Amino acid sequence: MAAAERGWCLCGLLRFFYSLFFPGLIVCGTLCLCLIIVLWGIRVLLQRKKNSASTGKNGKNQMVIAFFHPYCNAGGGGERVLWCALRALQKKFPEAVYVVYTGDVNVSSQEILQGASRRFNITLTHPVKFVFLKKRYLVEDSLYPHFTLLGQSLGSIFLGWEALMQCVPNVYIDSMGYAFTLPLFKYLGGCRVGSYVHYPTISTDMLSVVKNQNVGFNNADFITRNPILSKVKLIYYYLFAFVYGLVGSCSDVVMVNSSWTLNHILSLWKVGHCTNIVYPPCDVQTFLDIPLHKEKITPGHLLVSIGQFRPEKNHSLQIRAFAKLLNKLETESLPSLKLVLIGGCRNQNDEHRVNELRRLSEDLGIQEDVEFKINIPFDELKNYLSEATIGLHTMWNEHFGIGIVECMAAGTVILAHNSGGPKLDIVVPHEGEVTGFLADSEEGYAETMAHILSMSAEKRLQIRNSARASVSRFSDQEFEVTFLLSVEKLFK
Repeated sequence: MAAAERGWCLCGLLRFFYSLFFPGLIVCGTLCLCLIIVLWGIRVLLQRKKNSASTGKNGKNQMVIAFFHPYCNAGGGGERVLWCALRALQKKFPEAVYVVYTGDVNVSSQEILQGASRRFNITLTHPVKFVFLKKRYLVEDSLYPHFTLLGQSLGSIFLGWEALMQCVPNVYIDSMGYAFTLPLFKYLGGCRVGSYVHYPTISTDMLSVVKNQNVGFNNADFITRNPILSKVKLIYYYLFAFVYGLVGSCSDVVMVNSSWTLNHILSLWKVGHCTNIVYPPCDVQTFLDIPLHKEKITPGHLLVSIGQFRPEKNHSLQIRAFAKLLNKLETESLPSLKLVLIGGCRNQNDEHRVNELRRLSEDLGIQEDVEFKINIPFDELKNYLSEATIGLHTMWNEHFGIGIVECMAAGTVILAHNSGGPKLDIVVPHEGEVTGFLADSEEGYAETMAHILSMSAEKRLQIRNSARASVSRFSDQEFEVTFLLSVEKLFK
């Protein structure tokens, strides 16, 4: 009897769900139809805005080319790519209208252009319209203590929407890695879209860090200690990587800055037919003006680091390795050493990071031997490189490393991390000659620095000459040629 009652209840439940099936289909279909109508209406509205923006004062149609770069006033390598790309396009399409979407609302357009000239020695020949975005805080990592990748990516959609509502371009280029904005501009804005990828938002290396339960700046210690949390995060990463691949594949043109980035983007986006390596532009010629025939005559050695004060740059490794180097050499009669860390601060988080690095120097007792130079002008940067013996770079899996190329062009002996772009593209032999050194640990950096300093000036000069000869492929001129060839499809 009990079994019969259970069977009756089950049949009744099935009949109840069956009775809801067709009404549910109707409701879902209606909602989907409404969504399609709304999206179609938005697209029509945006097309009208695009046609209006493309019409010049003389009534003729003008092509509007827009770059999405919320931190365009920062002083990093990504910003140098932006300004060189703008300069290249302005030479080829002087009649076009150029737009930069930026979140730097605390500075004027003129101040942004002056900053580009001061920091990168780049002056544009035609006007640029800046569209100032008020919701840049939505892509700040500090807003998302957990699920940071997802939070920033969703935030970029809202930021992209704000940009799209203010100006609908004909050609849209994401030059900062916000791939989730690509479908927005392509399907709603009706734009031809391209992207320059400096660093994939997620990579197979990040997946392996979580899978192997290794501690990293993006994998907290409390997660690595808990196998359940590690599994949950791994599933989250795999799902995010899948969606990241979908939005990235919307791009009509994909440019990557190194072999390392290329491998990851091909794996995730799967758009090899429209993906090219475009090495970032380095102001090689300016640094080649520094004479190499001899080292400076002032006593001591200067070690210089170039890079934004971001967590992944791992400046703390430089300071700890430098402290270990000083301990190694304190019994030897070598000249004095000084470490100068040069970089840009984008926000309060970066400034707080610099203060933490200062405290680390104090804790290690080397504060008198370490200096910090924040957002310095280009001429001052060049002066430091002209005096330096060693150039340091410590980021694991650096996507490229413009600062590394600048150090090599200026004549420093480079010591970079044994991974990513430096290992695959930059610090590689040139005509069989050594162009620099690689390391991957605190002890390894300290030992290699000691090795470089123990070399004769003639041996260092040989390495410096080889390094210089190898960096011509990263010049502004080479970038302009490869960039214009890559984006050609967007203008047909």
